[in-house]
Amino acid sequence: MSNPLLPHLATLTQVKDLAVGIKLFRCKFNDSQVGANFDYRPGQFGFLSAFGVGESPFGLTSTKGRLNSEVEFAVARVGTVTAALHELEEGDTVGIRGPYGNWFPLDEVRGKRIVIIGGGIGMAPLRPVIQTIIYNRRDYDELILLCAARQPNLLVFKEEYDEWAAAPNTRFHVTVDVGDNSWKGNVGLITKLLADVAPTPDNAVAITCGPPIMIKFVLKGLKELGFTPEQIVTTLESKMKCGIGKCGRCNVGERYICLDGPVFRYDQILKFLEEF
Repeated sequence: MSNPLLPHLATLTQVKDLAVGIKLFRCKFNDSQVGANFDYRPGQFGFLSAFGVGESPFGLTSTKGRLNSEVEFAVARVGTVTAALHELEEGDTVGIRGPYGNWFPLDEVRGKRIVIIGGGIGMAPLRPVIQTIIYNRRDYDELILLCAARQPNLLVFKEEYDEWAAAPNTRFHVTVDVGDNSWKGNVGLITKLLADVAPTPDNAVAITCGPPIMIKFVLKGLKELGFTPEQIVTTLESKMKCGIGKCGRCNVGERYICLDGPVFRYDQILKFLEEF
């Protein structure tokens, strides 16, 4: 029986700056069969290892059908492991284990209006959701994208904005908390943008990811627009630890976020918080 905590070796084929302090790592498994069998869906996560330092969990920010045997992770430099990863270069070896967790219910929401609300590095696990909807555009109703960051140089995936905005039946909006001399777009919190855009909850599902404080107020804003908890989906990815339910550090009551999540409808979160 293989060790579930043993990572697979992979080579960095691309290391790219996404924003200040955030890099995109594209990884190709050294064993092609491992890459072929690494089957994942939008919302799942994996662990990326900097050998000699440690590993950390990150949402998979690539789409299986697009990269085949390669996978991508967006990494913000916030601690020891992420600092070590940021020092790596193309051609270096990393470790990957996963994929873990559940995924965004994109099959269940076919035919619905999709409202995606992301902030900062929270756009990383939302990117494959956006890509999947755009690549299968006829399967969904209107797509409304709200992207935000504290400042312009912290916006991620900017080179893909034009593609997202040009997709059929799509409304794309971006805002920053504080602009700079070159910023010509919206300025203000994403909650203000959400209130201004005011997407209707009719036949809609809202998917959100970002800093916990952002999610807290986005949930409040969605409620004010008439969205019910059953119409809101988010991810508790930041609570991931071992990924396989053994360390017990991601449990809330009897549930393990790494096994039962990290993706939940808001009504599910409310229920197990009440039980806890």
